[in-house]
Amino acid sequence: MRIIDETDHFYVVEKPANISFHSDEGDAGFFVQIEQQVGTKLWPVHRLDKVTSGLLIAARSAKAARDLGDLFELHQIEKYYLALSDRKPKKKQGSIVGDMSKSRRGSYKLEQSHENPARTQFFSYGTDNGPRLFIVRPRTGKTHQIRVALKSLGSPILGDPLYHGPHEIQPDRCYLHAYALRFSLYDQDHAYLLVPAEGLEWENLDRWNTAVELFRPWELPWPKVGSRNAQDQSAD
Repeated sequence: MRIIDETDHFYVVEKPANISFHSDEGDAGFFVQIEQQVGTKLWPVHRLDKVTSGLLIAARSAKAARDLGDLFELHQIEKYYLALSDRKPKKKQGSIVGDMSKSRRGSYKLEQSHENPARTQFFSYGTDNGPRLFIVRPRTGKTHQIRVALKSLGSPILGDPLYHGPHEIQPDRCYLHAYALRFSLYDQDHAYLLVPAEGLEWENLDRWNTAVELFRPWELPWPKVGSRNAQDQSAD
């Protein structure tokens, strides 16, 4: 497990793909493994799906956990993800807005209703002879939100065991990665980027040359939450 940063109040760590956040059937989960690695008790403040790799914050005290939790609750921690899909989306950029409900086999589906909707924004980029690259900003924190949103666009994530369906050649992982975090805590600004390296498809780094702005994803022209442009493209 790789530690990206250590402060007095939290660690930022890299979660590999295909490891559960919580312990399962006697196997130590990712969070327990991080505690074992640093040799002290930690407090979780958010989680990633088993199939997702990338940046994760672990608090070093109960107070830091509460305060970071408040920032997440108030949507004051910016989160950006990268994803790959082998299918073209219905639109190249925009927003997906809709309620989510449970479906089959532990999956979820997007509804037309907007009572308590998931809100997801994205830009996508073509790559030479490769999958389409998505930069995604979830504005809410629903279970499987990004995976469901991209499926609703007609671009399920490459290698996703729940939402993609059969692959011609089975990929080596689900290509969803927690790429960037930005927030302020105790009057200190923090920003982190972690380029994905785990997975054969990520090794095609020439794709990054087509989207250099991804190296500062918070500078992309994301619509404000609540604006018409942020909400006018509900998925079907």
